[in-house]
Amino acid sequence: MSTEKKLLVLARRDHAEAMRVAAGLTIFGHAVSLVFMDRPVEDTAENAANAELLELTGIEPQTTVAEMAEDLPLLDAVGLAAALADADAVLSL
Repeated sequence: MSTEKKLLVLARRDHAEAMRVAAGLTIFGHAVSLVFMDRPVEDTAENAANAELLELTGIEPQTTVAEMAEDLPLLDAVGLAAALADADAVLSL
C-alpha cells in the first residue's frame, strides 16, 4: 500500500504562501497540485522566487482566473470539481 497522497493546494488569499506550502509538501513524497484562484498572481520578487521553487519541485500550477489563461491551464467549474474530488486532502490558503 502506497503512502503517497494526492494533495491539492488552493491559492485563494495568499498566493505567495500557497506556493511555499505546495513546494514544501513535496518533501514528504506526496503528489502536489496547486490552483491559483481569486485574482492574478502579482508580479513581485517574492512570487518570482516562489515560482522557481514550483519549477524545481515539478509542480505545474493551474488557475481558475481567466486573466491567467495565457500562462497556465485554465480550470472551469467542472475541472476544479474533478481536482477536488481526486485529492486526498485539500489545503486552502
